[in-house]
Amino acid sequence: MLKEFKEFISRGNVLDMAVGVIIGGAFGKIVTSVVNDLLMPLIGIVLGGLDFSNLSFEIGSAKILYGSFIQNVVDFLIVAACIFILMKIINKFTHKEKKKEEKTAPVKPVDIVLLEEIRDLLKETKKAKKTAK
Repeated sequence: MLKEFKEFISRGNVLDMAVGVIIGGAFGKIVTSVVNDLLMPLIGIVLGGLDFSNLSFEIGSAKILYGSFIQNVVDFLIVAACIFILMKIINKFTHKEKKKEEKTAPVKPVDIVLLEEIRDLLKETKKAKKTAK
């Protein structure tokens, strides 16, 4: 079991995923800082000095922090936009590579294709005659 676990961990996909999770966590902290420290104060100024971090209301003894929720939604939208843009860029490059591969693939002339089909038909006919005897 230990050997299987070692093989599982040493696979490239697992290591790539681990690196992605670590970088994603660091990226999340950067986005949170941008939203909390830069964007939300600017949005608050535009909205007349509103501080989103203090927006809340109370129901009984529970305090509902909907300002924090708004900040988290803005966090999510920024991360989603970054991932969307990154995927668009990656897809653009991969489509270019596929197009290059398609262009470099040799295209047979029509007469060669027809000759190959005739050859194949003659082979099939020859086999059919041998099995009929």
